[in-house]
Amino acid sequence: MSWIRWVLGAAIAATMALAIQAFAQVTPDRLGTALREGGTVIVYGATDRDVVQPVIAAFEAQYRGLHVDYHDMNSSELYQRFVAESERGPSADVLWSSAMDLQVKLVNDGYAQPWHSPETASLPAWATWKDEAFGTTYEPAAFVYNKRALSPEEVPDTHAALIRLLTEQPARFRGRLATYDPERSGLGLLLHSQDAQANPTAFWQLVRAMGGEGVERHASTAKMLDRIASGEVLIGYNLLGSYAQSRAQHDPAIGVVWPRDYTLVLSRVAFIARKAQHPAAARLWLDFLLSAHGQEILAQGAGLFSVREDAPGKAASSLRQQLGTAFRPIALGTSLLAYLDQIKRRDFLREWDDAMRPR
Repeated sequence: MSWIRWVLGAAIAATMALAIQAFAQVTPDRLGTALREGGTVIVYGATDRDVVQPVIAAFEAQYRGLHVDYHDMNSSELYQRFVAESERGPSADVLWSSAMDLQVKLVNDGYAQPWHSPETASLPAWATWKDEAFGTTYEPAAFVYNKRALSPEEVPDTHAALIRLLTEQPARFRGRLATYDPERSGLGLLLHSQDAQANPTAFWQLVRAMGGEGVERHASTAKMLDRIASGEVLIGYNLLGSYAQSRAQHDPAIGVVWPRDYTLVLSRVAFIARKAQHPAAARLWLDFLLSAHGQEILAQGAGLFSVREDAPGKAASSLRQQLGTAFRPIALGTSLLAYLDQIKRRDFLREWDDAMRPR
């Protein structure tokens, strides 16, 4: 029997060694390869530069000689620019966006390449798709309000409470509401269409209530936060909670509410472009972003929740505990493509435009 155990042990060891070698897909000197490719990784991101700068600095400090060429743009611009450039030749090495549906579409259309590493293996199953798309954060959508204009007692904490507030005090909120424009913002289309699926009755009631009061529609989270902080806007709906929470830490005028009836939670999705000019550097960047250290840096001061349970700081488990039954994560997969269908998108935007008309 001892020889059987020896054979089985040797077979298991050999299988594990081959699996690790195939799984890591790394050269003996990953940094050397990246430097020979040009020493640069081109990242197109829909994450504000000031949020990602600490990650860039830590990455460049760890990999001396590598430079991150980071391009900050809104999610729709990122998608359109990447597709247009890819038709002509190489474009960005890594795409990183909160518009999960547009990212999934690009992967589904063949614009990504697979990657396996110990860092991608550390992600929960929901955060990977086809070994090509990777969720990097957990971020709730929030109600954001001006704390100087609304008392704690009147701040809405459910969608029904927000509808009631707007219908009972229309004059107070006329021209002083804001949300994303789903026609100009990929993130806006994602959040609003997912909201419509989560609770269609409440969502369309709320959209009609906001439309009747002349809601401002923006492509930029930062612009809406500026207007809420100044008091020009009193309430922002479905805003990216990570940015709002980070701003609230330094701005006493900003208040943030996770709705207690349901809170949509999205993830910033990253992938390596199939035609990446600097694939070795792209893999190093993605692995750093997904590492426990990279996740910790992302979470520090930015209101982001790590997708990794072993990362220090705010992890997904703490967010699930905080939100309880209100926790509504947006799943990574082909279901996100529904409202990118031309007919469905047209019908949704047509209903949106109709609801936006002042009554």
